[in-house]
Amino acid sequence: MASNQINPDDIELTATAVGRDLLLLISGGVRHIGAASTAYLNGDQVEVLTSAVPHHKEHTISESIALRVAEALNRTVTVVMGIHYDDLTKEGIMEVVEIVNNKVNQYLAQQM
Repeated sequence: MASNQINPDDIELTATAVGRDLLLLISGGVRHIGAASTAYLNGDQVEVLTSAVPHHKEHTISESIALRVAEALNRTVTVVMGIHYDDLTKEGIMEVVEIVNNKVNQYLAQQM
């Protein structure tokens, strides 16, 4: 799928409360699990652990999203991400990242 065929509505962010913690599932295109990042409070710091499936690149953004949401909401957050579109250009990848960040921003705005 070429970058100009990416539909922002195809990329979904689903939030599930797990007790006090939060699970965010971000997927689009050919949905799968490419990476999981958990950000948690450690004293006055937020730390993150990430697990990535080999040959997947989602960890490059799941980690920063987990950190950002955990800091904003002051809770443990796990982000599970899997987005795949065939033959994306660099511009297409940047478009996907922008869409994901916009969806995270919208989610956070609703929580404040």
